[in-house]
Amino acid sequence: MKSPIRLGALAVVPSLVVIAIIPLFLTAVPAPQKVETVDGVRVIPNAKGGLWGNSPRLALELVRKIGDVDTEDEHVAFNFPNDVAVDPAGNIYVLDTGNTRIQKFGPDGRYLATVGRKGQGPGEFIMPDGLDIDRDGNLVVGDTAQSRLHVIIGDGKDARSIILKGERLYGVRCLAAGGYVGRASTYVYPMRGQDTPKIADMRLFRHLAPDGRTTGSFGTLTDFGETMTNAAGNTTETAVGPGDALLVTYTAQNRVEKYGPDGRPLWRADRPLGYGTEVKKKGKFDTSGGGVSMSAPEMNTCSAGIAVDAKGRSWVLTYARQLRKEEQVRTSMTSVGGQAGVSNVSIKTEGNTDLRTTDALRLDVFDPEGILLGEIPLAHFADVLRISGDSLFLIDRERGVTVYQYRIVEK
Repeated sequence: MKSPIRLGALAVVPSLVVIAIIPLFLTAVPAPQKVETVDGVRVIPNAKGGLWGNSPRLALELVRKIGDVDTEDEHVAFNFPNDVAVDPAGNIYVLDTGNTRIQKFGPDGRYLATVGRKGQGPGEFIMPDGLDIDRDGNLVVGDTAQSRLHVIIGDGKDARSIILKGERLYGVRCLAAGGYVGRASTYVYPMRGQDTPKIADMRLFRHLAPDGRTTGSFGTLTDFGETMTNAAGNTTETAVGPGDALLVTYTAQNRVEKYGPDGRPLWRADRPLGYGTEVKKKGKFDTSGGGVSMSAPEMNTCSAGIAVDAKGRSWVLTYARQLRKEEQVRTSMTSVGGQAGVSNVSIKTEGNTDLRTTDALRLDVFDPEGILLGEIPLAHFADVLRISGDSLFLIDRERGVTVYQYRIVEK
């Protein structure tokens, strides 16, 4: 076995070295999935284990880890890394949200450059929370605090900003046809002098033109009967698949969905979970007495991310069980306002950040039509999932502060 290449205190394992092959699908092959049609949409109540059962068709090989909470190398000393993207040349970009920068690495994992910095000018960020590559190979950075999209050319020497007017969007993704798609806010706060929006009239997603104009809205919200519960219960993670289809997983609902490029719902799937998805305790939003008081609802977490591979299969980062008390951490964000809006955001994580391993997470793999193929158990924490080519990335942003790169192997 070759010796690892060292970057400061970080060991980057060469791509030819197989670190681990995760055992897959330890259940028997179930009967074919039942498929229903409800209001013209395919609905798939998947059976446990998926179609592959004990005959796995995929394996994951660990290629490398980039970053560690204990590293002394400033280039990989991330603070709340929140996204990752790969350009056509195979370079890897890590969105280092807490440090308001993007770190660029070569296909071999070697550090190459830093893109962006804190600020409110071109190519400068306040709270960058999304990263993607557009059809021209440019970096596109979502900066929620500034309600901007930054389009960065090359290594940051040239940049332009797109102002998102009217509302903040989250998790903005690039479309192959041009333009973008993003998640709208799920909060229903009464605004002074305006009517409070009704859940039935709201939409989860927005299509944007290349200049940031909203060109369409789609996706209905589930009404849980209370403002804070509606906000949390309709939180989603998204990914763009072949043909600009949008794949969606709900954080607190047992739902995986696919929408066509026109926003039309194509299918909705679920899968067996070892816990309930009912609301344990509703939240509270109260504006009486001239003040505002809020409390979050209590709901189980079902998933944390979704990604689509080159074959149109959806991979969902799923909670196989709920985290135990000793596994939980809490991240708080504090924003400071300025004359032009938010001028600074600080991030702090508390809890057992020394714990890196867990059996609470798995990857559920669905075929392009929503049929569950199988389950892949994970051995570490993960908060973000991305796929580029045959590379699958998982980010542990709150504990190990590490980007894991795996290779998807077809068997």
